[in-house]
Amino acid sequence: MPHSIVDSITIGVYLLTLVAVGLRVRALNRNSGDFFRSGCQGTWWLVGVSDFMSSFSAWTFTGAAGVAFEAGWSVCIIFLANAFGFLLNALWFAPWFRQLRATTVPEIIRNRFGAVTQQFYAWTNLPIRILYSALHLSALAIFTSAAFGLNIRDVIVVVGLVVLVNAVAGGSWAVLSSDFIQMIVLMPLTVLIAILCIVKVGGPGEFLSLIQSKGLGEQFAILKPHGAFPKDAYTWLWAGAMFLQSLFMSNSMTSASRYFAAKDGSAARKAALVAGGLTLIGGLVWFIPPITSRLLFADEVLASSIPKPAEVAYAVASSKLLPAGLTGLMVVAMFAATGSSMDTGLNQTSAIFTRDIWPSLCRVVGRKPTSDLWALRIGRLTTALLGVVIIQIALYFSRTKGTGIFEHMLALGAMLVMPMSIPLFMALFVRKAPWWSALFSAGCGLVPSAIALSQGGTEQEWSFQKEIAVGVSIGVIAFLCTIPFWRFARAPYRKQVARFFETMHRPVDFAKEVGVESDNRQLRIAGWFSALIGSLVCLLAFLPNPITGRLQILVVGGSVAALGLFMAWAGRARTPIPTSNAPLPGSAT
Repeated sequence: MPHSIVDSITIGVYLLTLVAVGLRVRALNRNSGDFFRSGCQGTWWLVGVSDFMSSFSAWTFTGAAGVAFEAGWSVCIIFLANAFGFLLNALWFAPWFRQLRATTVPEIIRNRFGAVTQQFYAWTNLPIRILYSALHLSALAIFTSAAFGLNIRDVIVVVGLVVLVNAVAGGSWAVLSSDFIQMIVLMPLTVLIAILCIVKVGGPGEFLSLIQSKGLGEQFAILKPHGAFPKDAYTWLWAGAMFLQSLFMSNSMTSASRYFAAKDGSAARKAALVAGGLTLIGGLVWFIPPITSRLLFADEVLASSIPKPAEVAYAVASSKLLPAGLTGLMVVAMFAATGSSMDTGLNQTSAIFTRDIWPSLCRVVGRKPTSDLWALRIGRLTTALLGVVIIQIALYFSRTKGTGIFEHMLALGAMLVMPMSIPLFMALFVRKAPWWSALFSAGCGLVPSAIALSQGGTEQEWSFQKEIAVGVSIGVIAFLCTIPFWRFARAPYRKQVARFFETMHRPVDFAKEVGVESDNRQLRIAGWFSALIGSLVCLLAFLPNPITGRLQILVVGGSVAALGLFMAWAGRARTPIPTSNAPLPGSAT
């Protein structure tokens, strides 16, 4: 069987498996709470893996890999900063976010600041989340186009539709389950590729020596001197700005939705530790292949016809070193990275429309908000419509020239997300701030972003670190300047703020607030699907390959299958059926 046909079958079987996951968990969605936050029953390992998978996408293996191809180890700073954010989550914020007992981020904002601020963030979050999902999908299309020579636009449409079907069918349960299944495919495979790269160049010592012998020692240093790269990228100021951005964006209310599905504060804390640990591992192994491409396959990378050739560095290394049959699985792993980000974004964005925007529209026209059953139906319909919009925007990004995915992601984060995150971080600590403090701070923070945007492409164009430094300074100062106006706050608002902080610091009583757990059911579903995928991967060992290639396939597939079987065995006990005295899962407030 030709190599390309095998790869196509591998991808097709995987896509069908994802659809099956969504259909399998469809019955678990009995109400909107199940659809949007898994009934608050998510085990710590499942939530943690989902948080990890949703924190990156195929842009890691395209845009970020392109940075590694050009600048070496500097890109690792991004993942160190992300791990730092998860560590802070584990120490403080993750339990707080779960204990806020919410379904959407704007709901938290309403409880802290009121309806006006809630609607501002709800309406502005919609386009931002859509743009991020579109960038993720576009990055995946770049990778698969480089690996298979497929049309980028066709890839965007097909992949987007598969993710859309999975998200519509299974909601948050499908997100959690498929994210775990995708992780146990992605991690063993990417570790294998990193090992093959090291072996190809002759070992770790020779890998580092080759960097020096090719005159790339200074260019690949983790921190660069002033003026080494445009706009002083990858300097210590750039690194500091990256950690500062992670501090505010990973620990503000905008990231609270990561932990809404967790069982309680303790589970949320463990989930943050899982996500942070996996992020550190990924940051250590994911950029060895693109650096290897710079050392051994630079001509083939630069010959690519995509707008920014460096973004195919990971694809080239994979296609050169993987045995027959695993190239298709590599694309599956990249799909896993993007699918997990896109389905999470779809589910959360749909939740914002259904739980925050739709009820307000009903009140405007004088109608009562819809029932929970209708909310579930609206959630599914909104997910489908948003998926179509994301596909269209990704098609637009696929036509852009010059600016790579990496630059798009940094610009969007620094210019839009960061200014809006600052007051939502400050408000977790500063109690005596008026209801309009978040609007004032975000508005002031968006001013320098608008200035930076207006200067794009000019000699005065702002660097990433300047955008972060100016934005943070203005946003924090603006928020603090509102504190003296607290004395004019009315009594109902003061009570609302006191209630917000009391709720945030009050531990969740799972038995009373949620009821029956589903830990064993989660183990069984994730376990059996993982065992199935691992077994199918092992079948690729029958393809014509050297013995070492067959062993590599068996190691990847066998590890996935073994873990899946262990999980299925661990979850063999039957899940209890809710009694009349216990609230239905998803009814937690």
